Amino acid sequence: MHAFDPAEILRAANVLRGLAADEVQAANSGHPGLPLGMAAAAATLWMNHLRVSGRDPKWHDRDRFVLSGGHGSALLYALLHEAGFPVSLDDLRQFRQWGSITPGHPERTRTVGVEVTTGPLGQGLANGVGMAISEAMMEARFNRPGEKPLFDHHVYVMCGDGDLEEGISHEAASLAGRLRLAKLVVLYDSNKISIEGDVGLAFADDTPARFKAYGWRVLDCDGLDPASVDKALRKAKRSDRPTLVVCRTVIGFGSPNRAGTAKVHGEPLGEEELRLAKEKLGLPPDQSFFDPEDVRALWERRAAEMHRAALRSARALRKALDADPERAALFEALSRKEIPADLPGRLPAFDPAKPVATRAASGKVLQTLAAGLPWLVGGSADLAPSNKTWLDAYPALAPGDFSGRNIHYGVRELGMAAIQNGILADGWFVPYTATFAVFADYMKPALRVAAISELPAVHVLTHDSYAVGEDGATHEPVEQLAALRATPNVAELRPADATETAAAWLAALARRTGPSAILLSRQNLPILDRSQLPPASLVAKGAYTLWQNGAGAPEAILLASGSEVHLALEAAKARPDRNVRVVSFPSWELFAEQPQDYRDDVLPPSCTRRLAVEAGATMGWERWTGAGGRVLGLDRFGESAPAKVLAEKFGFTAARVLAELDALLG
Repeated sequence: MHAFDPAEILRAANVLRGLAADEVQAANSGHPGLPLGMAAAAATLWMNHLRVSGRDPKWHDRDRFVLSGGHGSALLYALLHEAGFPVSLDDLRQFRQWGSITPGHPERTRTVGVEVTTGPLGQGLANGVGMAISEAMMEARFNRPGEKPLFDHHVYVMCGDGDLEEGISHEAASLAGRLRLAKLVVLYDSNKISIEGDVGLAFADDTPARFKAYGWRVLDCDGLDPASVDKALRKAKRSDRPTLVVCRTVIGFGSPNRAGTAKVHGEPLGEEELRLAKEKLGLPPDQSFFDPEDVRALWERRAAEMHRAALRSARALRKALDADPERAALFEALSRKEIPADLPGRLPAFDPAKPVATRAASGKVLQTLAAGLPWLVGGSADLAPSNKTWLDAYPALAPGDFSGRNIHYGVRELGMAAIQNGILADGWFVPYTATFAVFADYMKPALRVAAISELPAVHVLTHDSYAVGEDGATHEPVEQLAALRATPNVAELRPADATETAAAWLAALARRTGPSAILLSRQNLPILDRSQLPPASLVAKGAYTLWQNGAGAPEAILLASGSEVHLALEAAKARPDRNVRVVSFPSWELFAEQPQDYRDDVLPPSCTRRLAVEAGATMGWERWTGAGGRVLGLDRFGESAPAKVLAEKFGFTAARVLAELDALLG
């Protein structure tokens, strides 16, 4: 393909600098420092290396580009505009404005061409690791010896000092090195400036040595010189391991009075400084959003080449799939990610006479799900034996062999969740992650971004209550469930038994607009006899009437999730003379999505005597119990003792629930 010469790229880079600075100035807010400093490196990458097409934005074998330092979004939007994506000059003028497709930090649901939502520093780097894992898994499944590869693309991440200061960068980069993700290339904007001043105030790492220790290849270039960047990128693409390209730059390059200072990081240049910068960069000083024809012609040439490449790639894929029905079926399955209609009927049955921990039930369900869903992959933060999340019939991913479906994440909860987001954003697999429920706190930043991004991440959170027991307060979750519920677009599912666990998995995998968290018990729980009770499939509605001691409107309602459902049921049955309803309530989020008439049917407004029972923080239950209701919960940290002792001490017994019910009934 045509390669642009350094002079052409530098001219295009200066136009990008002008556009980005104008975006920030028009919005009167934003971050011009990164765009001005990294424009030459970005232009070199996009014009000579990055294989993307604005006319075919979902090209299956396109390269992926991640701006981990999402505050530099003005540069990304200018690149998308120039590269032929549906981002117009008017969109650039609407930078950071209500309803625009050019928000302050990139959002994958807002802007075509934005692969992942970035902003919280370091997460984009971890997303890139996930995308590189996904690419390697697709290579293993679809490429054949002697045949031109159907999947053979790179993942490029642009990051800065702040990204590498964040702990998540260590987690993600360490795993990338262990897996030898050769298609991952990170361009490090090494400008030595942060918001507070010189990075040396808090960051004196030998970054090249650090990445070499992870097993990465490290290259160095002058990030302001397209020829130097181009040479480094050509070497990086030939590497047999992930590559860090250290781009030595100047933050705010081109700004006569602010370049190289902290002041240029996060505020507009101002009208006079902007004029001076444009003069220095060879741009019309009094013209905003300057996009000259000569530069447009360069980008259009590149766009036409990329469109032709995408068409050739699509034809090659179709030809290969037409000749190989097995590969075609797999590609269709990974593309559509449908749940076969007969899969629920194939899930394991559980004997009501044999109590089982919901984590153990989940493990059995997961084996059947994996056999029927080739797009399901997953791993644990070094807890698979406890989480019961290992897929027995499949190997783990390993350097040089990505045919498996188990991922060893190591003790890296935050990195794990952000890598999971990258795999999801790549579009082919639905990965689950697993850890103890109390460590959901470690994953929270990435879970939040998944919720904003509408990514259907599935998080398996076991050891879900004080019943962890002897490990004590540090390992006994109290407030974690409340935190999940407080996060918009996260569906929590806390099943009461093995049958609800199977239904919870189906509900989580069917949900495609946001993450789900399945909270599971360490201890054995009785199995509800579905021959005498409503089907567990009602879990998909978030809450349902499990049992009622009579007909018509109930006198009182007991609401419970997880292990406490059994306490509520036992207490209700101890009052045969009173019309008490027991509601299994595994998911507030899913219940809130139901029509009002269904919610009123489960929780009749006329019945104000309501008692919620749950081994966790009581905050928020008033939404469902109402002003006249009560909550039996746990608003303190746990203790180190056997689970049965803790149940007595904390009041999670059928006798305590019965006493609360009697007080409610009066």
